[in-house]
This record gives sequence, C-alpha cells and structure tokens, in this order.
Amino acid sequence: MITSLDAVFAAISDPTRRAILGMLLEDDMAVTDVADPFTMSLAAISKHLHVLTASGLISQEKRGRVKWCKLEPDAMREASIWMQSFGQFEAVNLEAFERFLAIELPDTTSEKLLD
Repeated sequence: MITSLDAVFAAISDPTRRAILGMLLEDDMAVTDVADPFTMSLAAISKHLHVLTASGLISQEKRGRVKWCKLEPDAMREASIWMQSFGQFEAVNLEAFERFLAIELPDTTSEKLLD
C-alpha cells in the first residue's frame, strides 16, 4: 500500500515535477502554460501532472475549455514533518533534497519513476 508520504516523495523525486511545483508557486497555470518551457510532449507533461495530482501536491480543474493546475502546499506538510524529525532538515528545501537524491541514487532516471 502506498501512503501519502510515499506518494509525495515519489512525486518530488523527479526534476521535471519539482520544476512544475516551482512554477506553480507563482500562480495557478493552464496545462499548456505549464508544458511550454519543457522540451517534451504535452502527453509527457500530462503524465507528470497526473503523478503530482495523485500525490495531492497539485489540483486540476477545468475552467471552460482550459484545464488549470493549482499548487496544494499542505500536501507537503507530512513530508516536511517527517524530514524535520531527523533534525537534519530545518525546512523542506527541494534543491538540497534533489542534490541528496542525486548522490544517493545516481542511477535513478525519471523514466524508471514513471513506470
């Protein structure tokens, strides 16, 4: 059984998904606007958005013909509390966490995580 904590860590393990979360810190965005800066297909971005939605990190809603994405920062709370319990992390720092993962899991690729 996958817990919400597992889903959050799986979602933020990918650099594309972390970039999307960073973009959504500014404001809600249409899916096409989220996809715009990336050199991948809209279908690939949709898969990333699905992972983020399933983990609760973002929500999506249709407004007219456009699907919008919104950051749900409370979904990160359990992960932040879990990391703080180790005393090594004062707050969630996604860039530092990315560096940690790159060192600890150098052979992990985003394709493996999407399977």
